[in-house]
Amino acid sequence: MQFILTNPNLQNRSSFQETMLPESENRENLSSPSFIKSLSLGQNWKSKSMRIFPEEFVRSAGEAFVHRVVLCVLWNNSWQCWLQQDKNGLFMVEEDWDEFVDDNLLDTDDILLFTHQDTMYFQVRIFKKDGKEITSVPLEGEPETQPFHQETTPAYASANGGTSSRARKGYAHVENPKRYLLNPRNPYFEKTLTKTNTVLYVNTWVIEEYDLEFSPPNTHMHFLLPDGETLDGYTKDYGGSHSFLGWAAVCERCNLRTGDTVVCELELSGRVVVAVRVHLLDE
Repeated sequence: MQFILTNPNLQNRSSFQETMLPESENRENLSSPSFIKSLSLGQNWKSKSMRIFPEEFVRSAGEAFVHRVVLCVLWNNSWQCWLQQDKNGLFMVEEDWDEFVDDNLLDTDDILLFTHQDTMYFQVRIFKKDGKEITSVPLEGEPETQPFHQETTPAYASANGGTSSRARKGYAHVENPKRYLLNPRNPYFEKTLTKTNTVLYVNTWVIEEYDLEFSPPNTHMHFLLPDGETLDGYTKDYGGSHSFLGWAAVCERCNLRTGDTVVCELELSGRVVVAVRVHLLDE
């Protein structure tokens, strides 16, 4: 079951707001085109009907997204879902959507709120039966974002990241990551690649610990690779999550693969992040 929330005053949203959204909820996000998905009798989250976008929503969006979408959640993970069109409408490819369902351990009573933020990007918020919103990686799942030595230095945290022959496999913490840094005083975080790696999100703990600032969206920045090469990137802000486009090219150039880990060192101008230096790990 799904219905569309095209503006803050639609009456068919009221029951959802009253029962699911916290009182402290910022209503501004709900002014963006949105829709809700929940299961009807006989459905499961991997049913084809759960992968289809509402027809009215697709019409209103025009050609904002045609070939693919990126689903982003509050803890800065994202999933790229390729799209297909058939006589029943526009829907996400089964393999991609199933990965999102599995990674987020969706239950039969969950409700998903999709908000169209920017071109192909959607923020997806997950609410449980009791109205509680999921704001971190599901505890029963493999943590894709883990705090690094949080008991002493909460700014250093592991996020999803990339691979190469010199990158470290798995989600384990990197031993003494500071030894990889060009400047030991620079902010840094670990990145472990997942299946979708189009955007590099900056770890929240790092931003808060160093009081980091970011240039306006679509500002040019650089990725600095271990061999001295520089690749172009651009700043993005998806629902308050600071990130950089161009990460896919970095992963390809460095031969990174799903499950590997690298160290991302942030180069600053004052407190503004202007470049990301990528460090491959010793075997």
